[in-house]
Amino acid sequence: QVQLVESGGGSVQPGGSLRLSCAASGFSSCMAWFRQVPGKEREGVAAIDNDDAHIYANSVKGRFTISKDNDKNILYLQMNRLKPEDTAMYYCAADTTARRPFIYIGRPIPAPVRDALNWGQGTQVTVSS
Repeated sequence: QVQLVESGGGSVQPGGSLRLSCAASGFSSCMAWFRQVPGKEREGVAAIDNDDAHIYANSVKGRFTISKDNDKNILYLQMNRLKPEDTAMYYCAADTTARRPFIYIGRPIPAPVRDALNWGQGTQVTVSS
């Protein structure tokens, strides 16, 4: 099991920036950011593995950057040029044995896969004028 604690969410105007952080305990093969709005499925935003390979959903490509501080075991998501449609609860995820989150970037994650990953408690991001 990996314990994950997110921080950095908040309210921002369109065009603004936020940086999310996720402090992790323990080893993971892959870490990722997902987001979810009420009434919709949880969907992958960006993922990164231990070789620093990364992938982004088309909707955030060029605006969001995922990175990881391996010394501190902290995952980041730098979000620039935020749009109202980025409003969601953002969750940090860790896969301890594989790179399953890579498959679900830009797609909803099915319940059996979701239940197999480790998740943080979520941090709310609201983009509104």
